[in-house]
Amino acid sequence: GGYVANSLAIMTDALHMLTDLSGIILTLLALWLSAKSPTKKFTFGFHRLEVLSAIISVLLVYILMAFLLYEAVQRTIHMDYEINGDIMLITAAVGVAVNLIMGFLLNQSGHLHSHSHSHPHSHVPQSNSPNTAHSSSHGHSSLAVRAAFVHALGDLVQSIGVLVAAYIIRFKPEYKIADPICTYVFSVLVVLTTVRILCDTGVIILEGVPRHLNVDRIKEDLMKIEDVYSIEDLNIWSLTAGKTTAIVHLQLVPGSSSKWEEVQSKARQLLLNTFGMYKCSVQLQSYKQEMSKTCASCQSSSA
Repeated sequence: GGYVANSLAIMTDALHMLTDLSGIILTLLALWLSAKSPTKKFTFGFHRLEVLSAIISVLLVYILMAFLLYEAVQRTIHMDYEINGDIMLITAAVGVAVNLIMGFLLNQSGHLHSHSHSHPHSHVPQSNSPNTAHSSSHGHSSLAVRAAFVHALGDLVQSIGVLVAAYIIRFKPEYKIADPICTYVFSVLVVLTTVRILCDTGVIILEGVPRHLNVDRIKEDLMKIEDVYSIEDLNIWSLTAGKTTAIVHLQLVPGSSSKWEEVQSKARQLLLNTFGMYKCSVQLQSYKQEMSKTCASCQSSSA
C-alpha cells in the first residue's frame, strides 16, 4: 500500500511491523531449536542460531530504514513528489483496524489465561517443585501476553498517526510534508524497538551475565549452604535468551567430604529452581589449606 500510494510513512509503519514479525519468527525458531537434540559437534545444541537470526533481521531492518530516511530527506529538500491520498488513507485505515483487532485478541487472551490452568503441573524438567515451576511458567506467560498487548497499543498509536497524516494529505495536499515527518518519527521508534535486541544479543555473544541475575547474590546464597567453605570459581552465561548456564566450583569445609552429594544437590536446586538456570554444573573439592611459601630473598632479608 505504501509503495502504490508513494507514501514513506506507510512504508516506515510497515517496516516497524516487520520488526514485530521478526520477533515472532525468532520466538518460533527458539521453540523449534529447543526441541532439537545436541550433537557430537554442537554439544550445547543450536540455541544460538536464534541470536544470529536476530542480528541478521535487525541489520536488514536498518538497511531498509536507512533507505527510507534517505528518501525522506530528499523529499523534504526538493518537495518533488506526489502521494495518492486515497490509497494512503485506505491503507492506514486498514492498519488501524488490524491493530485494534490484535489488541482486542491479546487482551482477551491475557484475561482468559489468568483464569485458567488451576491444576498443578510442570513444564520445567530440571525443577523439583512442580507447583513452583507451574506458577512461574504461567506467570511468565501472562507477562508475555501483557507485554505483547502493550506493544500492540504502541503499534495502534503509530497507525493512528499514519491515518492522521493520510487524512491531512488526502484533503490538504499542500501539507504533504507530513509524510516524511512521519518517517522521521517512526524511524526513531524502530531504533528504540531494536536497540534492546542488539544489546541482549551482544551480551549473549560476549557470554555476559544476563541482566536479571546478580552474581554477588548468587555467591551469597551458595555460601549459605551448610558445609561450603568457599567458592573457587563461578561462571554464568546465556546460551540464548532465557536459557542461562552456570558452572560453579565449591570447596567444602574440613572433614565434610562425605556430605558432597547433599551439598551438590542443594547447590543445583538453588541454581535451577531459585535462579532459573537452564543447565548447571557443580564441582566440589575437599578443603586444602594453602601453606604460605617464603622466598629465599625474604628469608635472607629478615635474617
